[in-house]
Amino acid sequence: MSVPRSLVFSLGLVLFVAATPARSEVTERSVTRAFLTLIAGGEDDIVDAVDLIEATWEPTYLAMTLDVIRLSRNPAISAALLRLVETNVGEEHEFDLGAWQRRMWNAPEARHPRYAAFKGALHSFLDPRFAAYFDDVGEPLIRLDEIVWGGVRQDGIPPLRNPAMLAAGEIVYLEDEHIVFGISVNGDARAYPKRILAWHEMFVDVVGGTPVAGVYCTLCGTVILYYTEHDGVNHALGTSGFLYRSNKLMFDQATQSLWSTMRGIPVVGPLVGKGIVLDRGSVVTTTWGEWRRRHPDTKVLTLDTGHNRDYSEGAAYRDYFATDDLMFQVPALDMRLKNKAEVFTVLLGAHPDRPLAISADFLAAHPVHHDAIEDTALVVLTDPSGANRAYASEDVTFTGYDGDRSAQDGAGMTWTLEEHALTAEDGRVLHRIPAQRAFWFGWYSAFPHTRLVQ
Repeated sequence: MSVPRSLVFSLGLVLFVAATPARSEVTERSVTRAFLTLIAGGEDDIVDAVDLIEATWEPTYLAMTLDVIRLSRNPAISAALLRLVETNVGEEHEFDLGAWQRRMWNAPEARHPRYAAFKGALHSFLDPRFAAYFDDVGEPLIRLDEIVWGGVRQDGIPPLRNPAMLAAGEIVYLEDEHIVFGISVNGDARAYPKRILAWHEMFVDVVGGTPVAGVYCTLCGTVILYYTEHDGVNHALGTSGFLYRSNKLMFDQATQSLWSTMRGIPVVGPLVGKGIVLDRGSVVTTTWGEWRRRHPDTKVLTLDTGHNRDYSEGAAYRDYFATDDLMFQVPALDMRLKNKAEVFTVLLGAHPDRPLAISADFLAAHPVHHDAIEDTALVVLTDPSGANRAYASEDVTFTGYDGDRSAQDGAGMTWTLEEHALTAEDGRVLHRIPAQRAFWFGWYSAFPHTRLVQ
């Protein structure tokens, strides 16, 4: 990585110079400046930097060391840092950076007092906009050392903002078996083909008169629909370029706070602690043929996105989806299911500490499945395409589902399945519960206390 040495020391002045600092603060600033020098300093400066880090080593250096190793293109620097880590930590993992990350993340966080400033300065070499994420971290809800760069700049995977849509009858590029993510907001049905959305990982639009963002984390297999307006403020979300436990972090344009994709809340930055929790909408993963049959008036993404991509079926992330291997490290895995086994997941706003994951294979074998999260009873109906939909069941027990639009309860009542609700012959309504598919490892990494049904 070729960065002028002058930039490092200019950043150092901005980040580290203060009037008559205490001796301990001088040391803290000198150390963090030394770590930055390892990325962009001259040869003599790098030698001095390594010497300073070695002479003053403390446990809080580990996170900065691993961050530098991830971004360094100099094998000699990486080797020198790893030797320091092995000597001071007392373990040997050689060049297995993932093992060192797991070791760090499974121990109590040891954060250097200037780690946030260092992290912003370090990653600003990649994109100057990254520094703002760490300017005002406040009391973050996630560990800063678990935030890792995903390999792209801010919005480097470009979201589809107010994307062009076509009527179903105008679509000629989709085959019936192609996978789409379907939503319906206030009766406005939309289909987002996986083959397109995988290249963009987010759409931002107004659907059914409501501002929304659909967030697709390809790494963890999750598409979540958020209503982006909260307390009268519409949060303009984008792709931050960073990950947390292999799950993409969003950012909002107004404050540059980082947001959890899984939870729909700000987790780092000025908006943390403001009580912001975005409401979720329902998403169904199904086939184009099935979605079009149910919603002949649906709108669909056009291939004319304004970007040059290979939108053929299966082109995006082909190698990643073809194996059970991960691209980015997570603290721990749960081997009850394969890493990328699909689960149907529910996180209720009323019970955010009671996440639920149900194996997609289990649901395929049990097209009517009753469950409950605390005081909320629910039923999951699965059609022959494999599409799962969850509804609040209240005191109704369903005994049959025809795989289409009709379900029966134990009292012989027939209920009609719609995207927003189940409606009985006598007029009773059971509302849809927002839920979505995910890869097991991604959901478990975000919610290791989740309940699994398999």
